[in-house]
Amino acid sequence: MSDAVNTGFVLDMQRRLYRWSTADPEKRFADLFNLVCDRRTLEHAWQRLARNRGSQTPGTDGITRRKVEEQPDGVAAFLGAIRDELRSGTYHPEPVRQRLIPKPGKPGKVRPLGIPTLKDRLVQMSLKLMLEPIFEADFHPTSYGFRPGRSTHDALARIQKRLQPTRYGPSRTRYVIEGDIKGCFDAIDHHVLMEKVRRRITDRKVLRLVLAFLKAGIMVEGAIRHPVAGTPQGGIVSPLLANIYLTAIDERYGRWTPRPRENPKNSTDRRNTDYRAGRPTFFAVRYADDFVVLVEGTRDEAEAEREALSQFLRQELRMELSMEKTKITDIREGFDFLGYRMVQARAIYSGKPVGKLFIPKNKANDLRHRLKGIVRGMPTGEPLARVIGKVNPIVTGWRNYYRYATGAWRTFVALDWWLEQRVGRWLRAKHKNASWKQMRRRFKGQRGKRKVWADGPIQLRPFVEGGTARYIDRGTRISNGWNTDESTWFPPGADGFWKALRALNIH
Repeated sequence: MSDAVNTGFVLDMQRRLYRWSTADPEKRFADLFNLVCDRRTLEHAWQRLARNRGSQTPGTDGITRRKVEEQPDGVAAFLGAIRDELRSGTYHPEPVRQRLIPKPGKPGKVRPLGIPTLKDRLVQMSLKLMLEPIFEADFHPTSYGFRPGRSTHDALARIQKRLQPTRYGPSRTRYVIEGDIKGCFDAIDHHVLMEKVRRRITDRKVLRLVLAFLKAGIMVEGAIRHPVAGTPQGGIVSPLLANIYLTAIDERYGRWTPRPRENPKNSTDRRNTDYRAGRPTFFAVRYADDFVVLVEGTRDEAEAEREALSQFLRQELRMELSMEKTKITDIREGFDFLGYRMVQARAIYSGKPVGKLFIPKNKANDLRHRLKGIVRGMPTGEPLARVIGKVNPIVTGWRNYYRYATGAWRTFVALDWWLEQRVGRWLRAKHKNASWKQMRRRFKGQRGKRKVWADGPIQLRPFVEGGTARYIDRGTRISNGWNTDESTWFPPGADGFWKALRALNIH
C-alpha cells in the first residue's frame, strides 16, 4: 500500500476522532484498539519512524531499522508479527535502555533518556496517532509544548502580547511566577494519570497498553528497575501523557485564560469582572513542564498564589513545587523562559512599556563554548569542509531560534566576528607556514556581500544571514491539521477575508 493511502486513512481517522471529541466533551471512546492495530496505522507509524535518525539507535534488543529491512520479507514481516502479537494479547514492552544526557548550559548535570526498542517505539507511535486527536480537543489554548502546529515561539508571543499596552492603557500585568516542578516527569503518578486517561478512553485493551508502557522496566547498568512513578523520557507517547497529566495546571487558571472550545472574549470578560471587583487575576502559559503565571495584582497576592499553587500541585497531582526556583519577579526586571529573556521596557519611538525578547548573555556564552570545543577538537589533519560541516547546522539552528529577539542583529554580528577568528586560528594551526593573506586568498569565498571561510563550494554560514524578524502572535486559534473548520485556520478578525472568498465563490 502506498504512503499516500496510509497517510490518508490515518489523517481521516484523526480528523474524525478530533471532531467527535470536540463536539462532545463528555464522550468516551470504547473501540480504539482495532485502529491502533490496523495495518494502515502500523505502516504509517513505520513511515514516521523511518524518517527519524533515531530509528538507527537500538534498544535493549539491538534491533535497528536497517536490520529490519535486511531480514527476509523485511518491514512487512516485522509489522505483521507486531500486529499478530497485539491482536493475540501476547505483546509486552521490553525494558527501556537508559542513557544519561548532559543538560545544556549546566555542567555536571544530566537527565535520563529512555531508549525503547524499535518494536515498542512503533507501537507507541501507533497508539499516539489515535490518542492525540482525542485529547488535543481538551488541551487549553495556552498550552504549547509537544502539540501539533505549536512552538516555543507561540508561547513567547502569547506572553509578549500580555505585556503590551492596549487601547485602554498599559498592561495590568505586574509580576510573574516562574513555575518549577521538582523532577516533573519522574514524579507523574501512574494512578492519577490513568484516571485522567479513563475520562476519555474506556477501551480496556488500550488502557492496558498505556499502563504497560508506564510500567515497562528500565535497564540501568545491566539491572532492570521497575518504575512506580513517572513517564520514560524518550518514549514517543510520553509527551502526550505528560500533557494529559499537566492539563490540571491549565484548568486551575481556566477562569482567566481561554478554555478549550471557548471564545477568547469570555475569558477577557471574566478577567475584567475580577479587575473591577478589586480581585487579582492570573494568566498561565505552559510549555510541557515549563510554565509562567502572569499576575495582575500586588506582590503579596502573587506570593499567596504561589503558596496556593504549591498546595494544589501537592494535593491534585502529587508533585512538589520547588519554592527556591519558583521565583516571583517584577516584569520590568525580566525573567527567563524557553531560552529567551522577557522584559517589559519602554519602546524606542512611543515610549510606552512593551514586552521585549532578548538573547540572554549566558546563552551566547554557552554557544561560544560549544563551538570552541568543536573547532579546537577537530584535528588539523581534517579538511576545512569537515569543520564547516560540523559548525553550520549549529549556527543555522541557533540563528533561526533567536532571530526574533530585540537586538538580535548586534549579537549575530558579534558572534560572526568571533567565529571567523576562531576558525581562522584553527586554519593558522593547520597551515603554519602560510600568511593570513595567503589563507584568505585560498579559503575565503563570497556569500552575498560577505567574505566567509570556505573550502570549495562548502561555505561557513554567517549568523546575520537571513536577518531578524518579529514573530506574530497567532492567537488562540492555531491549526493542528485536524481542525479544518474555517474559524481555526485564521486568527480573530479574519471574518472579512472569508466573506470575500464566499463572494468570489472561491471557498
